[in-house]
Amino acid sequence: MAAEQFPAAQTALEEYQSIEQQMASPEVVTNPDKMRKLGRRHAELGAIVSAYQSYTAVRDDLEAAREMAGEDSEFADEAKRLEAELPAAEEKLRNALIPRDPDDARDVIMEIKAGTGGEEAALFAGDLLRMYLRYAEKRGWAVTVQSENTTELGGVKDVQIAIRAKGTPAPEDGVWASLKYEGGVHRVQRIPVTESQGRIQTSAAGVIVFPEADDDNDEIEIDPKDLKIDIFMSSGPGGQSVNTTYSAVRMTHVPTGIVVSMQDEKSQIQNRAAALRVLKSRLLAMKHEQEAAEAADLRHSQVRSLDRSERIRTYNFPENRIVDHRTNYKAYNLDQVLDGDLQAVIDSDIQADEAERLARQS
Repeated sequence: MAAEQFPAAQTALEEYQSIEQQMASPEVVTNPDKMRKLGRRHAELGAIVSAYQSYTAVRDDLEAAREMAGEDSEFADEAKRLEAELPAAEEKLRNALIPRDPDDARDVIMEIKAGTGGEEAALFAGDLLRMYLRYAEKRGWAVTVQSENTTELGGVKDVQIAIRAKGTPAPEDGVWASLKYEGGVHRVQRIPVTESQGRIQTSAAGVIVFPEADDDNDEIEIDPKDLKIDIFMSSGPGGQSVNTTYSAVRMTHVPTGIVVSMQDEKSQIQNRAAALRVLKSRLLAMKHEQEAAEAADLRHSQVRSLDRSERIRTYNFPENRIVDHRTNYKAYNLDQVLDGDLQAVIDSDIQADEAERLARQS
């Protein structure tokens, strides 16, 4: 009966069991790439399977209790209890079946760039970088700085980082599931360290986030003929050379005009590989956005995260206040947020996104 009422759940269960068999095969066990992809899908289906099994257990127990109720009053009481539990179990299953963003379990590439405001904007970009580093630390994620251009006062002109979860997380615990909401313009209001008269100024930094493509991602094929690769010396604050070898790489994808620069790896070969991975990630994000637009069913959270022109949040230092303009979230704990206590802000975006998906589903 449950399979007839929820055929999608039964299909998910069959795929889940098939994936478990594949993951136990020698061919997959010895292939980390295949194991990672199957593990990601296994985790994605896990929530559906768990909700489905809970629902069928309550339903089957209820049917059995009803059959025995005429012979034993205790089973009649049990039937009433199970009748009360069944709607919640069914609702949980229906919610689990609502399609998620398929990239939720992926790791991410994040870029932070100083916007209007000169040195103050660069200092604020540095504050955002430290906020995300501390948030990642609290979540148990690993962070790799792939490229960074700093100022003499310790600000950040631009920085690119990779944030990766350990193991294969469930989709709701994936890096992209949380950080996809961070893309956009972040505005700060405070008295700059360079301001001698104590006036509050407004400046901004832009953040863009996109899911990181797998090394063997077969969705994205790049023709070597479409790449223009320049080699140059790595540079540090103020543009000075930080080494004497031409190891830094600037990779341009000619058809799209996307440019990726990488200089923080130890060799030119490593920088080439890192740049190619970031380029594939950018192209994957672009592909998903185009597919969503063509289907007239935008995955709003992802598209929003790729729009650097949208002001999403204000950080007001004099009032110790943070405001998320998409959800109207407001709190007076800015100092804690900048120290990595970002979850409550992100949760407001997740809840708004889930409410929207529920509305579209119904």
